[in-house]
Amino acid sequence: MTSNPNPRYRTLGMAIRAWGLPITLVAVIGGTAWGGDWPQILGPQRNGVAEGERLAAGWPAGGPQRLWTCKLGSGYAGPAVVGGRVIVFHRVGDLEVVEALDVATGKSLWRAEFAANYRGGIDRDTGPRCVPLLAEGRVFAFGAAGDLYCVALDSGKKLWTRELYADYRGDEGYFGAGSTPILVAGKLLVNVGGRGAGLVALDPATGKTAWNATDEAASYSSPAAVTLAGQEQAIFITRLNCVLADPATGKVRTLFPFGQRGPTVNAATPLVVGDKLFVTASYNIGAQLRTLAGTEPQQLWASDDVLSSQYATPVPRDGFLYGIHGREDQGGAELRCLEAATGKVRWSEADFGVANLILAGDKLLLIGAGGKLALARATPERYTELAQHQVVRDVARALPALSAGRLYVRTGSGGGELICLAVGE
Repeated sequence: MTSNPNPRYRTLGMAIRAWGLPITLVAVIGGTAWGGDWPQILGPQRNGVAEGERLAAGWPAGGPQRLWTCKLGSGYAGPAVVGGRVIVFHRVGDLEVVEALDVATGKSLWRAEFAANYRGGIDRDTGPRCVPLLAEGRVFAFGAAGDLYCVALDSGKKLWTRELYADYRGDEGYFGAGSTPILVAGKLLVNVGGRGAGLVALDPATGKTAWNATDEAASYSSPAAVTLAGQEQAIFITRLNCVLADPATGKVRTLFPFGQRGPTVNAATPLVVGDKLFVTASYNIGAQLRTLAGTEPQQLWASDDVLSSQYATPVPRDGFLYGIHGREDQGGAELRCLEAATGKVRWSEADFGVANLILAGDKLLLIGAGGKLALARATPERYTELAQHQVVRDVARALPALSAGRLYVRTGSGGGELICLAVGE
């Protein structure tokens, strides 16, 4: 059973999620209820599923209506949406900027600015990589140099800042800090990657350290929440392992090795669906399905030939996974439908390219790294494309967000735009 990282969701009741079993979520921020919010990386449940959204059956010849465009600075951090606000995180000059935009117009409502310390790695873009986390009336934004900022959602007032990589000697790795924190059981959990501080838990109200543990190095995979034996916990894919963290006690347990040394990356978010765990990576690491039932996560299957994703997280529906097999830097990445229980590939669309996916009902939205947007049916029979549109001829690696029929796409490397498209019925 999955658990939403925002404790306020629990006031609306928890639900068991089996493969493809839908539930409707309502985010509550500051006492106001909003349907269809996208409050964190990969949406309400960190699985790319937009519950309650209804997509149009097709688009006009010119593509979906462009409602507005907002210029942004550098970075690959995707947007988050709550209560009429789109929160973006980007770098402008020597500042990392957390900014709220009006969902209707794209106009800035407030900005919070912080000194930017990241100097770059393999990718020359020096902006932030992590999607903001919106919870309990706060915005949590993890910068590229490992600085964590907390500001008020309604006003942008600065509440606290932690220099986590400086405090715990975290490693910026190949691309800077890239694992979005998660809020579970009242603790804000971060894969810092420091010695004795592989994982760090913070008090979300004050930013003070609650505990730190392990020597697990940092990855680019963001953690997921899970409830096991009635206890809310978090699953991390670190640099070399899959680990389970108990927010209350600070106990961290290695579930199984996952990853390889050398020039490799773990970047896709672990998918918890029912009592199963799916993990994936490229670089000859491959994909695995494990059961979370019992005391140890038993492997059901493992393969590097079915759905090995460089960074895009697959989406689940009705016992199937839809995702990308392959790497952007090698070309030829395929879009595939995988039978989750067996690892059998049901269909594959060759040379589709790397893309980030969102599932809404029985349809998929796919935004390619080259700026092409596709609408397709989520069916195991065959790939059925309903529409496509070249949104931009630019890099579009940032994770998109879908809220209230609006798709938010961030483009560019070293600077770009946030584009709001009408894709609902």
